Amino acid sequence: MKLDILVFGAHPDDAELGAGGTIAKEISLGKKVGIIDLTRGELGTRGSAEIRDKESAAAGKILGVTVRENLKFRDGFFLNNEVHQMEIIKIIRKYRPHTILCNAIDDRHIDHGKASKLVSDACFLSGLRRIETRIGVESQQEWRPKLVYHYIQWKNLTPDFVVDISDFIAVKTGAILAYSSQFHDPNSNEPETPISSKTFMESVHYRAKDLGRLVGADYGEGFTVERLIAVDSLDHLI
Repeated sequence: MKLDILVFGAHPDDAELGAGGTIAKEISLGKKVGIIDLTRGELGTRGSAEIRDKESAAAGKILGVTVRENLKFRDGFFLNNEVHQMEIIKIIRKYRPHTILCNAIDDRHIDHGKASKLVSDACFLSGLRRIETRIGVESQQEWRPKLVYHYIQWKNLTPDFVVDISDFIAVKTGAILAYSSQFHDPNSNEPETPISSKTFMESVHYRAKDLGRLVGADYGEGFTVERLIAVDSLDHLI
């Protein structure tokens, strides 16, 4: 199955928090989008891997993604090495996306920066025909995505471009809140975390409003790039 966009996240909920509105918008435009979670988030303070499996499936349905897979790398301990790169190369060659979205290049959680570089490196290596991969007995052809973008997460990195998600902020919010074990619940007895505070969702909306403000929209999501962006004409800038 060929996808237009493949979104990687180190943990379940990374994709929703960083790019949920963009995912929903692209799907509304007819794009086929998939999400690949690298880990099950098993080291998380709240919930469990089993709970987050169910939550991520629910969030994927809210966004309308075509596929969602979990590579089950070790939360906190996966590495940017050949073993992990090869698994991502297999996924890239399986879905052959034009565009990749992945974790922030620098962030509070150590897995985010690691995942960012791991996926970026795998995107390049996936285009080398002498790297042989198989799914089952079937050989895979080389494939290199045209575009690799990094969504913004905990840190307020300066975006290289902003996507107007004004019509999709409700979908983004719904997908985030599908992870009920992770976010504010007044009836929960689990320890508090930076993202389970009462004000965290307010900060998500504030950032989206602020990024939207910068481009004249109600809500936005920001991304950084690995290479210069080309446009066909000045009319394509909004």
